[in-house]
Amino acid sequence: MNTTVATSTTGAEQAAVLALTRASPGEWFRTAAVIYESGGALALLDRQIGLIPEEHRQYAEELLERVRPEDLDAAEELVARVTAQGVRLLTVREDDYPANLQLVYNRPPFIWVKGDLAPGDFRAVAVVGTRQASEDGRRRATRLTRGLTEANVTVLSGLARGIDTSAHTAALEANGRTLAVVGHGILTAVYPQENRELAERICKQGALVSQFWPDAPPQATNFPMRNVVMSGMAMGTVVIEASATGGSKMQARLALEHGKRLFLLESLVKSQDWAQRYAERPGVTVVRELDDVLEVIATLSSFPEQLVLL
Repeated sequence: MNTTVATSTTGAEQAAVLALTRASPGEWFRTAAVIYESGGALALLDRQIGLIPEEHRQYAEELLERVRPEDLDAAEELVARVTAQGVRLLTVREDDYPANLQLVYNRPPFIWVKGDLAPGDFRAVAVVGTRQASEDGRRRATRLTRGLTEANVTVLSGLARGIDTSAHTAALEANGRTLAVVGHGILTAVYPQENRELAERICKQGALVSQFWPDAPPQATNFPMRNVVMSGMAMGTVVIEASATGGSKMQARLALEHGKRLFLLESLVKSQDWAQRYAERPGVTVVRELDDVLEVIATLSSFPEQLVLL
């Protein structure tokens, strides 16, 4: 894959990314791949597909057959409408597209950002867990998050009830940075409703991030895709509490698929069979104290290439 990322982008390039995504004949991450491999969305529309690997060439051809001129006009109008409301669009070949996310195979073609991403967000850890969190789980999430923010680590989570809410709140109260990856459009009313004020606070000390169309409602199929972005944007994922069937276990699996570090609280490993099995895998750390996380993050921060090799 060509790893040179364009130093700038234009409204036309961004509109082309959206138009191609709208026309996708398959998963959006496949569209992101052919956009990246061809040198950009405008290059792809100009049928500059020589750099696309053979196994992706047919997908690119099918994609180009589906794009219509009016799709580009509609995409330009969409970009203008959304960015006028204080939202930023980042597409897959832009310098500001999150570096950690760029490394994963199933990255989205674009993300919308309300608030600000910062260079230091490269040192990000996702803190996740069940919506039906216990009091002990909430306390553990709060203590861990405070420790991470005091070490200048950005805390990622999904703005859900339970552990996510505790993690975001603790980061804000510690005057740290926190990013919320949501399972709906960036202009859609925040879900769950009780976290709307929390979302506003997050935008002032971090950002809301969405990979969906701006007005997309929250729905069940969105949340596994949201987990991909949460895992992708982080150096690693900490699972506080999780059942065998919840989204947090899914994110644990995604972290390992992405070559990221997976951190499992010792209490979780003792209580869940799936966590015991995961604890035996390479790239997994059982967390007994905060330093178990910080030592790994310090190593990854010093040698970023390990994000790929782990």
